[in-house]
Amino acid sequence: MITRKTVLLLVPHLGGGGAERVTALLASGLPEEKFCVHLGLVTPEHNAASPDSRLTLPPRVTVHRLGARRVRGAAWRLLRLMWRLRPDLIVSNMFHLNFLVLLLRPLLPRETRCVIRQNGMTALETGIGASTRALYRILYPRAEKIICQTDAMARELGTLLGSERNLCVLPNPVEPNPVEADGAAAARGTDSPLHDLDSPPREPGLHLLAVGRLAREKGFDILLPAFAHVLAQFPAASLTILGEGPDEAALKALSRELGIVERVNFPGYVADPRERFAAASLFVLSSRHEAMSNALLEAAAAGLPIVATPALGGVETLLSGAPGTWVAREISAEALGESLVEAFGALRPHEQKARFTHAWLAPFRMENALASYERLIDSVLAEARA
Repeated sequence: MITRKTVLLLVPHLGGGGAERVTALLASGLPEEKFCVHLGLVTPEHNAASPDSRLTLPPRVTVHRLGARRVRGAAWRLLRLMWRLRPDLIVSNMFHLNFLVLLLRPLLPRETRCVIRQNGMTALETGIGASTRALYRILYPRAEKIICQTDAMARELGTLLGSERNLCVLPNPVEPNPVEADGAAAARGTDSPLHDLDSPPREPGLHLLAVGRLAREKGFDILLPAFAHVLAQFPAASLTILGEGPDEAALKALSRELGIVERVNFPGYVADPRERFAAASLFVLSSRHEAMSNALLEAAAAGLPIVATPALGGVETLLSGAPGTWVAREISAEALGESLVEAFGALRPHEQKARFTHAWLAPFRMENALASYERLIDSVLAEARA
């Protein structure tokens, strides 16, 4: 008879971001016959008025809402939960929550093992300060394993920590998409040439879609002038940027200054961006630095053509040379504009319905990614018993 192991997944909240979706998929996907899964939510949910339906959890997952105003104020509540559950394994997400969990590590039940998932890059270009980098060096070695999203992230973090001893690379799971290419196309198993999918009627022109927090790291201030360059050759094109954030007013002002306000749409936060994929001709990732964009993976699962900047974290390695993808030569408005024009030129004869089967997505698909996580959990628990 198999004795189920207790796994406690920790995330600040289920607010619709990439780390939250990965956590929800992991909670839902770990096999019930092996694991008793608990989910700890440390702070109140963001965008609670517009919940993401993808974050709905099965009844077998026990959710604990700690109700702390901030992660750093949740120490006592976390300790009480951990001693009440005495989990065999903790899997923590988001670096600030990881810091707290590892700071508390000496006070946790002795049998509890800690795995943390790194959600961002640590290079100096990302703006991480000296004090935060010191916390990485002091606290991260306390974890049994550190999950990185790309090889580039693992190399970068290993350099910061001075060792790659407890680092591993696991793909983010991505769900099958409602507008993904049909089963026949998916069965090819390789990148397919352009093909047409039935899609709802749209205005003439190519429709560009971007998704992310309206903040500097996402590079939308690069994307807007790049799109202005596109409009000079494709005046019927449009751009939709989904998300909210501190730069919203500045980005809207920039679109007015560039004279493109009529061709750019800012719908704000959208709980499930996949609803917009059917109407999109192309997905663009304009980030200055990016670990691994879940929005990009979801767009690829929907078969969308992709244009991206060579953002930190392995995006360039993943996409370069793959059919249906264009990677800018550098992170700049000029270079991104060139790649968008090249992509639009290739897609224009196919109107708005060009789709690809992206073979490079295979490790990220749900069944493959979740199997990788399960193997890691099994190995950590096996080492604990040894």
